[in-house]
Amino acid sequence: MSNATFELYEDNAGKWRWRLVHDNGNIIADSGQGYSTKRRARDGIKSVKTNAPDAVVEEHTVRELDDS
Repeated sequence: MSNATFELYEDNAGKWRWRLVHDNGNIIADSGQGYSTKRRARDGIKSVKTNAPDAVVEEHTVRELDDS
């Protein structure tokens, strides 16, 4: 059983967003952008579920990211 739930909501600007919320209330991830339709936001959730089930974790230092 999952310990997290995707929440789909409309923001104050009328854009659709999602966030992944753990049972303890902490936000694990969010869409990072507003979608023009609820369907596109649902597609974003589907993409995360499909494309990142076994995503690799890469570690970077702050310096490495600043040099990009």
